[in-house]
Amino acid sequence: MTSVELSGKVALITGASRGIGYGVAEALVARGDRVCITGRNEDALKEAVEKLGADRAVYAVGKAHDEAHQAAAVERAMEAFGRVDHLVNNAGTNPVFGPIADLDLNVARKVFETNVVSALGFAQRTWHAWQKDNGGAIVNIASVAGLAPSPFIGAYGVSKAALINLTVQLAHEFAPKVRVNAIAPAVVKTKFAQALYEGREAEAAAAYPLGRLGVPSDIGGAAAFLTSEQSDWVTGQTLVVDGGIFLNAGVA
Repeated sequence: MTSVELSGKVALITGASRGIGYGVAEALVARGDRVCITGRNEDALKEAVEKLGADRAVYAVGKAHDEAHQAAAVERAMEAFGRVDHLVNNAGTNPVFGPIADLDLNVARKVFETNVVSALGFAQRTWHAWQKDNGGAIVNIASVAGLAPSPFIGAYGVSKAALINLTVQLAHEFAPKVRVNAIAPAVVKTKFAQALYEGREAEAAAAYPLGRLGVPSDIGGAAAFLTSEQSDWVTGQTLVVDGGIFLNAGVA
C-alpha cells in the first residue's frame, strides 16, 4: 500500500483499529492519503498501523468521548503530518439489546456521549486546528437504524438519527470551507455487528436484494468518495449503503 504516491491529504479516523474504521483507513491510504487512527486498544492500533504502513499512518489511543483524547488525537495528526483535511467519525457503541422502554438512562447517556457528542467534539477540534482556514471534509458514520425504527437497538438508532441531524447542522455552519456528509450502512460484517448475523449469515443476507451483507471496504469506498474532489458539490447528505435492504420496505 505504501508504494502509492502521496496525495498530500491527511485524515483523522476514529474507531479505526478494525472493522468499518479500518476499512475507511485502508481505502484512504490506498489512494495516497496519510491517516491518524484512534481506538481503545493500543495493540490493535499498532497492528493496524503496521498493515497500513508506518510511513502513512499513526495512532492515538483513548476513548472517543474523552475530551482529552480528542485533543490528543488531533494534536497527534498535526504533529505527525502538519494538517487534518478530513475527519471520519466512526467510533460508536451499542452496549444493550432490548426494548427502549426498559433502558437504563445511564446507558442511554453513554450511547449518546460516544455516538453523537464525541463526533461533535472531534469536528470542533479539527475545524479549529486546520479546516476552518484550509477547508476539508467530514464524514459521519451513521446507520440505517437512524432512518427507521430499529427494534431492540432503539437507543443506538436514536443516537444515529441525532448524528444524521448533527451532519446537516455542521454542513450548514461549516460551509463553504468544509463539506459534511454521513454514511448510513446496513449490516456490515464486523465484530461490532456480529450479534446481528452470527450463526445465521445466509439467512440474514437473503433479505438483501444484492444477496450479501456489507463488508468494511463497501463503506471505505463510500468514505473515499465523500472525501474526494468528485464530491465537491455534495454536503449535508446521508448516503445510504445498504445492499438494497430499504427496497423491501412495505413489501409483504
